[in-house]
Amino acid sequence: MKQFNIVKRYFDLSGQVAVVTGASTGLGVQMAKALADEGATLVLLARRQNLLDENAEQIKKEFGVEAVGYACDITKTEDVEKTVDAILARFGRIDILINNAGTGAVAPAEDITDDQMQDEFDIDLFGSFKVARSIVKKAMLPAGYGRIINISSMYGLVGNKIAPASPYHAAKGGLVNLTRALAAEWGSKGITVNAICPGYFETPLTKETLDSPTFQAYAKTMIPEERYGKEGELDTAAIFLSSPMSSYVNGVILPVDGGYTCM
Repeated sequence: MKQFNIVKRYFDLSGQVAVVTGASTGLGVQMAKALADEGATLVLLARRQNLLDENAEQIKKEFGVEAVGYACDITKTEDVEKTVDAILARFGRIDILINNAGTGAVAPAEDITDDQMQDEFDIDLFGSFKVARSIVKKAMLPAGYGRIINISSMYGLVGNKIAPASPYHAAKGGLVNLTRALAAEWGSKGITVNAICPGYFETPLTKETLDSPTFQAYAKTMIPEERYGKEGELDTAAIFLSSPMSSYVNGVILPVDGGYTCM
């Protein structure tokens, strides 16, 4: 009898519903497409409905999965709760959350305003917690299953000398340890919580800065691979941590930074 090799689809996400925040541009859109390519239904959250609609339509056409966008300000608790309720009313489940929404104040620490510091924490840290809290309480705990991936930053692990951004460092560092705390608290409930810490990736928000001669020289000195991350190079980390097969990976802080934080 002929023997057939059975190929396991370790990263198959068919039938699962994934919520991605900060999904109007940049890395959020890229990760959403990566999950769609594995068969997940995508729910895109951000503040600009027109961009969400465009991205959802593109995902549907390109990957043949259902995708929808909801305008949501994650700094507003009522907005978050209303949006999560709408998602559950439509799909009945939420299996994956990628907390990607963020901002970045760049200025010398002595010139940072209270509003800049507050805004950074409200979006990057408190906003991520609000979304996770609502989704876990309403969807993941009742299901006994969930995958949460917080998008922190390599700046949440180390300081830097080229772009003073103390509020960003503080908020992303807080998100790193919030990840550990939630992983410890929810791990026994079938919910894993992990964080990805991206290095320098070119997005519409970073392109001008990264293209500058100063940053180009800095990359060759400080990044072992001597380059910035390319489109798609964050996707595999997101897929891995979203997979049902990664059930024993919990509380992990995964840098995807070309080696920046290894030195």
